[in-house]
Amino acid sequence: MANHNELGKDGEFFAQQYLEKNGYKIRHVNWRTGKLEIDIVAEKDNLLVIVEVKTRSTSFWNEPSQAVDAKKIKNLVNATHYYILENNLNLDVRFDVISLIPEKESYKIEHIENAFIPPIN
Repeated sequence: MANHNELGKDGEFFAQQYLEKNGYKIRHVNWRTGKLEIDIVAEKDNLLVIVEVKTRSTSFWNEPSQAVDAKKIKNLVNATHYYILENNLNLDVRFDVISLIPEKESYKIEHIENAFIPPIN
């Protein structure tokens, strides 16, 4: 596996642990429908929390969270729609981004709650 793939998997694992330590119930990790994917589906305080995890080896060029662009948002919103239908859920939804940068034996973590509001089509 390429180094960037390993870094991404490690980041997702660390993000999952972080969420669990902060009272989130993890429903799914790497949930897929077709070509769409949600990194982490969690639940907290009667909210469905959709988490996009961005891990980078450095923030030299930009912060990892800045990699969540309009196309990614559209894909996350579409995937969330299918997730809600498939699981017959009636919960409010929040979209978060967790960005991670390796720091010694751990990660520098930034958890952005309500990172974006889905566009209305």
